[in-house]
Amino acid sequence: MESQDQNPVVLITGCSQGGIGHALARAFADSNCKVVATSRCLSSMPDLQQDPRFYLQELDVLSEQSVQHVISNVVQKFGRVDVLVNNAGIQCIGPLAEVPLPALENSFNTNVFGSIRVVQAVVPHMASKKKGRIVNIGSVSALVPGPWSGVYTATKAALHALTDTLRLELSHLGIDVINVVPGAVRSNIGNSAVAGYNRMPEWNLYKPFEEAIRERAYFSQRTRTTPTDVFAEDTVKVILKKNPPAWFSSGHYSTIMGIMYYLPIFVKDFIIRKAMRG
Repeated sequence: MESQDQNPVVLITGCSQGGIGHALARAFADSNCKVVATSRCLSSMPDLQQDPRFYLQELDVLSEQSVQHVISNVVQKFGRVDVLVNNAGIQCIGPLAEVPLPALENSFNTNVFGSIRVVQAVVPHMASKKKGRIVNIGSVSALVPGPWSGVYTATKAALHALTDTLRLELSHLGIDVINVVPGAVRSNIGNSAVAGYNRMPEWNLYKPFEEAIRERAYFSQRTRTTPTDVFAEDTVKVILKKNPPAWFSSGHYSTIMGIMYYLPIFVKDFIIRKAMRG
């Protein structure tokens, strides 16, 4: 086991190059943290492989065995996990009435149950030290659900609720829980969403909306997006504060979505329908 020091040990899921997790890994490393960067395949993090600041691990949040194996490796190497960032997630685009149930189940298994798998594996180690931080990456889309992304929005809404509960349940163990809620931040999630969309069946009832549904996959990746490294730098500063907030939202659209959350439902529906009509 490596010698103990004051540099936080940070474990991040979903660190494939081009995504938010990858940028967070770099930002934590720049803040003198020991970063455990994970993804389902090491080849998705090629630029981190030769950097001694990173300890790379293959981790599949869908697998209990994979999660336990990685946590065991990290504890054996560093003796602890100070910060867990649950970032791994996937998009699922399509009308709820026609999205295949296996696609819906896979989204919940990755975005919701995957996060809880890692939480349950890490908490005993944090509790033994009476300190730690758990960061769940949510989404502003959960504040104002709209058409075509209902599955993704529902998974993030569930994660928000679970995060609020974890914050209350884990406080007596000395563990802080932070809900990080990105707005439109540039990442590879749009491409991933389209890849998943291309595997969807042909729509029946929603055939006239096919172009709009496909465009929804790229909504957060248009020209008015926050650069990933800017979002990551701001987020890491907040996470590493002595007394971090329970909620942190950043990125384009984060403010307007926060305001819309408090509007009457009929007003929100009117705004969304008008936006859909262009």
